[in-house]
Amino acid sequence: MSYGIRCVAPAKINIGLRVLRGRQNGYHNIESIFQTIPFYDEFTVASIRGRGVCEVACNGVDLPENNTFTRVYRGFCEETGIDASVRVTVEKRIPQGAGLGGGSSDAASFIRTLNALFKTEPDIKRSTRIASGVGSDVFFFLSCGEGGGCALVTGRGEQIKPIARRTDLCFVVVCPDVQSGTAEAYRLVDEWHESTGESPCPSLADLEAMYYQPASEWSFVNSFAAPLIQQYPLIGEALEDLAKAGAAFSQMSGSGAAVFGVFESGAAAEQAFFQLKSKWKTV
Repeated sequence: MSYGIRCVAPAKINIGLRVLRGRQNGYHNIESIFQTIPFYDEFTVASIRGRGVCEVACNGVDLPENNTFTRVYRGFCEETGIDASVRVTVEKRIPQGAGLGGGSSDAASFIRTLNALFKTEPDIKRSTRIASGVGSDVFFFLSCGEGGGCALVTGRGEQIKPIARRTDLCFVVVCPDVQSGTAEAYRLVDEWHESTGESPCPSLADLEAMYYQPASEWSFVNSFAAPLIQQYPLIGEALEDLAKAGAAFSQMSGSGAAVFGVFESGAAAEQAFFQLKSKWKTV
């Protein structure tokens, strides 16, 4: 008998993101703090008749045939020897190409859900191997589990140091109408480094201590922000509007194009949200 498991996949923001110069193997090292936020994709996974098929239905989004879910499914089948077919029904809320980690979070949640559906013992090494075939941010979402979390993230995203998540931060996320592809963003930041040099960033040793300071004292930098704003001025406009709305700190998340503001109270965040929603898509 077929049954389904329903789960959620949280978005994340990058509180600071230093992109180091590209390595010879084509990857970049990063230094960042990742924090999940209460904004979710939801999906249901059910077993169906047949072998070796992962059907994916996603509301309002045309996913390519080779997508996050099918890549995870293939990796899971290869790792476990299980090839029972599944159907995934996705309610996609986290915007694509926003730097909020929606696809990576979906992947991590799907790995956990396949383990539950087929009653396979969770294995971090196996999950990590599956994640490596999907994307670097998946490692973070695997590490923090279903409840979300916060971590210092280094390497190409696979080195995770969990830290205590602050619960006193209130975020407003603005999503400009810009699609920023990850490959394009890394190309732009490489060109920026070549032409202007690397933007001054807090040292890796200072990131965790800075995170626990008042947000108004933060000096986190996102290496992607300057080259992306030059390419897409709408991102800079959104950041300016967050500052005008009273954000104690504002920055772009990931490789963009979403930006976020940090507010000192829920009331201040709510006021900013309603002030900005008439112009921007806000979260």
